Amino acid sequence: MLPWINLDRATIPGDAGELRLKQRGSEFSIMLGSTELMNSRLSGSEEALAALSCERIAGRKNPGMLVGGLGMGFTLRAALALLPQDARVVVAELVPAVVEWARGPLADLHGGTLDDPRVDIHLGDVGALIRSKKAAYDAILLDVDNGPDGLTRASNDNLYSHNGLRAAKTALRPNGVLAVWSSAPDPAFTRRLREVGFATDEVSVRANGKNGARHVLWMATKR
Repeated sequence: MLPWINLDRATIPGDAGELRLKQRGSEFSIMLGSTELMNSRLSGSEEALAALSCERIAGRKNPGMLVGGLGMGFTLRAALALLPQDARVVVAELVPAVVEWARGPLADLHGGTLDDPRVDIHLGDVGALIRSKKAAYDAILLDVDNGPDGLTRASNDNLYSHNGLRAAKTALRPNGVLAVWSSAPDPAFTRRLREVGFATDEVSVRANGKNGARHVLWMATKR
């Protein structure tokens, strides 16, 4: 078996953590400590996050979407394939190096999506961006950390708290959708979504389409 090669490291702004980009043959991995945040061989659930969100906002004029976390670009790429040409997509990425990787060693995975005229990159915390907006988006897609109960960064806690969910609801347009990815179920998070007033569906999807581990997607609609 081919060994893993460390391609680059990046410090997370405002945090003591460090991301590592690794490669083994044609496979890439992004690690935080001993936790694998994403792998290029596992894209099914990230693509499902985009597909289910686009399905729920289909037919809207000039749809606006916020994607929290660029990662390896699977969610963004899937969304752009389904959104109309009048859509606007903001991608909030906290770590500048992740954007650099998207234009460098991971360019083939991203497939030129960062150059799509519908896309704007926001370098900064997605939670702060959400809190600064009112009725700005038809869909907010969060693939941040490993989900509400898989946090590797304590500063992400507020994103999935009651206050964070209320801020997301404010940032959404009428009948807007908050879509959240997680590596595992979290009944407490489901309750919080409903307590804040979202109509919520919980969807189980495979990590790589028809096989692999099961991940969880919450599709929460602003009522």
